Amino acid sequence: MKALLEAELIKLRTTRTFVALTASAVGISLLITVLVASITEPTEEEVLTDVFTSDVSGLFILILAVIGISGEWRHRTITSSLLAAPDLVRFLAAKTIAFAVAGLVLSVLISIAVGIAGLAILSARDLPTPEVGDLLEQFARNAGVAALGGAFGVGIGALVRNQVVAIVGVLVMGFAVEPALVALVPEVGRFGPFGALPTAAQGLDPEDVGMPEDVDLPAAAVAVLLLLAWIGSFFAAGAALLRYRDLE
Repeated sequence: MKALLEAELIKLRTTRTFVALTASAVGISLLITVLVASITEPTEEEVLTDVFTSDVSGLFILILAVIGISGEWRHRTITSSLLAAPDLVRFLAAKTIAFAVAGLVLSVLISIAVGIAGLAILSARDLPTPEVGDLLEQFARNAGVAALGGAFGVGIGALVRNQVVAIVGVLVMGFAVEPALVALVPEVGRFGPFGALPTAAQGLDPEDVGMPEDVDLPAAAVAVLLLLAWIGSFFAAGAALLRYRDLE
């Protein structure tokens, strides 16, 4: 298992896609933070959520994980991968852990950039800054959600072999279907794995991310458990389906 995990981590850090998406995620998060800290005047109660929750690593690592596993079929490397690691569960487990670690690392990089930029701009403008403990707690929540996003993406990619279909499906579910469910059927939408549950796990209020303020999101601990259930379900379904697929 250790060798499989090391191989997956090497694949990640040596691919141009990972480098490009990492740079994009850091750049977008930093841009949002700089703009919000420079233009707005957040109060002491609002500064943490307004300025320091622009971490987009969860979305980017989810997409990267989908690309990583579905790309095994697109580039026809799945056969050699499974010949080297014939145990399907260990193969998927190694990918799941690798992308969870990647999500964690990406979120930490973003947190460092966002923290330095946000605190510097707010201090220069003589505006309130959050307590260090609260800031670190928020960054830890963001990192945890990013790790879960990476793991979830592997399950999605294992189920949907076509890379384009998988990525478009994630974007449609995350930006259209789930928000519609949250607005129209909140008792169902609040359990969605793309927006509602990550928001709850980060400890954010629904209105902070554009959701109706009357949506009753689960508690943070419950949201994490539900995300783990989503990940486990997709992992199990992906492993089962992989057993019956003809390798190309």
